[in-house]
Amino acid sequence: MSDIAFILIVFFLVCASIQPDKGRSQQIPRSEEKDQKDEQSQNPEVKITRDRVFLNGNIVKSEDFLARIRILLAEKTTEADRVVVVKSREDTTYAFWIKITDYIEQAGGIVTLQLEEEREVKID
Repeated sequence: MSDIAFILIVFFLVCASIQPDKGRSQQIPRSEEKDQKDEQSQNPEVKITRDRVFLNGNIVKSEDFLARIRILLAEKTTEADRVVVVKSREDTTYAFWIKITDYIEQAGGIVTLQLEEEREVKID
């Protein structure tokens, strides 16, 4: 009888301690299978490292980033033009990544992530 009571106590403790993680919600556009190299070259590209931000290959101070991305996105009218490609390195901190992507959203941009693609190369 004591074994059953112990198992029930452990079960309820485990069930009660599970809380979902909360964070900032983001709308991330889905990726498409077709080749979009021409479209991606028109879209702004942001690269985030541990403590630096690059906008279209040029280093930008994090304090100046919001103003620069606003200017860049001000002339974009369609939703497809406002997509900003975000690349980040492994050593990028979560807080810095959230700060930069929040700036992009404040400027009216839509964040999309650049993920590495795996390709299999066959050598005959």
